Amino acid sequence: MTATRSGAEPQAGVAVLNRPDLLAFQQPDCGIVQEHAGVHVGAHQCLKWYNGGEDTLVETLNGAQLYFEVHGSGDPLVILHGFGGCSQDWAALTAEWAAHFQLIVPDMRGHGRSSSPSPTFRHQEAAGDILALLDYLGVGTFKGLGVSGGGNVLLHLATRQTERVRAMVLVSATSYFPAQARPIMRRYPDSLSDEDWETMRRRHPGGDPQIKTLLASVRAFADSYDDLNFTPPYLSTIQARTLIVQGDRDPLYPVEISVEMARAIPRSSLWIVPNGGHGPIGGEQWPEFVKTAFAFLRADAVV
Repeated sequence: MTATRSGAEPQAGVAVLNRPDLLAFQQPDCGIVQEHAGVHVGAHQCLKWYNGGEDTLVETLNGAQLYFEVHGSGDPLVILHGFGGCSQDWAALTAEWAAHFQLIVPDMRGHGRSSSPSPTFRHQEAAGDILALLDYLGVGTFKGLGVSGGGNVLLHLATRQTERVRAMVLVSATSYFPAQARPIMRRYPDSLSDEDWETMRRRHPGGDPQIKTLLASVRAFADSYDDLNFTPPYLSTIQARTLIVQGDRDPLYPVEISVEMARAIPRSSLWIVPNGGHGPIGGEQWPEFVKTAFAFLRADAVV
């Protein structure tokens, strides 16, 4: 199922911000700016806004108003951005993979053009949003690709509905927040440069209030112990084929966590990226990542 406006061709997606009278549609011919700085490869210069009305589709899912895009056809593939990012971070990938998958690319709650009913982001609540979105779209089983926070959400999905997730690629995901990450999380909101703020403003149309809410969640992660608490026995219930991608120089999550996850998840593979930091798939690594992830996710394609 693809979201549409009455009397119009299928659009790429639907968005609701804090204003119920506005919808945002990503225009397919708008030429997203490619940054390729880490995984973030998109910007928002091409948004066009439409006044809402009877010909618009606005859905509140799991208490949140979610922006999402649906591209292509084939096996459903949910692509989730990292915390602080947005759906447009994957613009280069969606253009390349739309011929092979039905791509479902949302802004997670509180990010981009999606609202959040909660002041603090929790991965398990975001997972509930994604399940509600998939139910709304009529999607049964699916595959997933997520980086950092998006990968953490996939872990919730794969343990909550084990039979529904067929395969997933987890980039810089973690089963828990380790001790070394917590002081970084506490300091992060105060460490952003002016350039970082401008990048965040391009991703989040709600402006500084929206960004400050997200940054408050980062600081709250430092004292969170129940949102991400995947023990090896719990990870062992995952049925999905899983590719874990981890940089060996990640300042947040030591490589030992990924090794532990790979040992616990029954059908898993582990790719350690040499000299890779957090989200080690950008820049020179991007073509190899796209090739490897594509082959992994297409291995059991339904034809």
